[in-house]
Amino acid sequence: MARPLNIATPDFPTLYAAILDRIETLDPIKYGPTRNFIDGAVSYLSPYISRGVISTKQVFEKVIAQGYSLSAIEKFVQELAWRDYWQQVWIAKGTLIDDDLKQRQNGISNHEMPMGLLRAETGITAIDGAIRGFYESGYLHNHLRMYIASIACNVGQSHWKIPAQWMYYHLLDGDWASNALSWQWVAGSNSNKKYYANQENINKFCYTDQRDTFLDVGYEEFGTLEIPKSLLLTEVPKLKTPLPMQMLPLRIDPELPLLIYNYYNLDPLWKKEIQANRVVLLEPSFFQKYPVSQKAIDFMIALTKNIHKAQLYVGQFQDLIEQYPTTEIYYKEHPTNNHYQGIKESRDWMFEVEGYFPSFFGFWKKCKKQLRYA
Repeated sequence: MARPLNIATPDFPTLYAAILDRIETLDPIKYGPTRNFIDGAVSYLSPYISRGVISTKQVFEKVIAQGYSLSAIEKFVQELAWRDYWQQVWIAKGTLIDDDLKQRQNGISNHEMPMGLLRAETGITAIDGAIRGFYESGYLHNHLRMYIASIACNVGQSHWKIPAQWMYYHLLDGDWASNALSWQWVAGSNSNKKYYANQENINKFCYTDQRDTFLDVGYEEFGTLEIPKSLLLTEVPKLKTPLPMQMLPLRIDPELPLLIYNYYNLDPLWKKEIQANRVVLLEPSFFQKYPVSQKAIDFMIALTKNIHKAQLYVGQFQDLIEQYPTTEIYYKEHPTNNHYQGIKESRDWMFEVEGYFPSFFGFWKKCKKQLRYA
């Protein structure tokens, strides 16, 4: 008999001052030993990092400025570095991350998604409760993401991509590199072996005491399990981005530069000191390839309020610059906007480490050389 979860769903304020307060109040020491528990001392900063409102470097420098020793907060610093690592893989590999990266996922019976997961009807109390909360909040604890991916891919035998797109669609902190490559890590197409979590593991970190489920087995049994009944039926979820309509023409001064913001760059401090036209570009082609939910769009649009005199433009980049020519165009680099034209500026990386590393720990080894431990 499982006892119900009673973990508060986090809120995600959109005012910049409130976001900075969240950085101030995080506990990077407690993060290390508690991060895998659903009530652990996680930062809840990922939606703001993913949307480019703040950077990993900004969080890292703020934590160091508070006087913590690197040796005491290494797990937290590593977690920030993981985000930069996934981005570097995306930059290096491009659209190759949209398919099995290192080797083919084996043990596949379908390229859809178990309906039991979509409907939160797996029979696993912690998982079903988490998915219902996910639909309401746009948030999932990282451990629960791994559990869901393992159930979908390694128990339900679904290929990783459709379920990964479903999760990205609903996440407020959706980052395609982090999401897709993490799903591949679980499914074994971006790692040496598949990741499994049994009922005992879930009970421990989710505070349940459930027994007699399809996951209530030893790890040595996973390779021989049949697909459980709750995962047998599959479907392709309908994922379409509800973009707002472009109602009014933009107010553009052709004598001023044009700064392009987008789903991955909503930094309110970017070039704050200059006079400029500031446009948040919502390209239909981008959201067709990477669809997101109404909740994710609403969250993103609310974050644009932090950008001085930001205006929304729903349309393609080429249409924007042809319709509103200006003196100069600036944008921040990202794998999804290689078709932009103008002056490309680098994002704020934590470390001066670039290129593809087959493993995070190869990347981290290079990063550590730039740290001073105490």
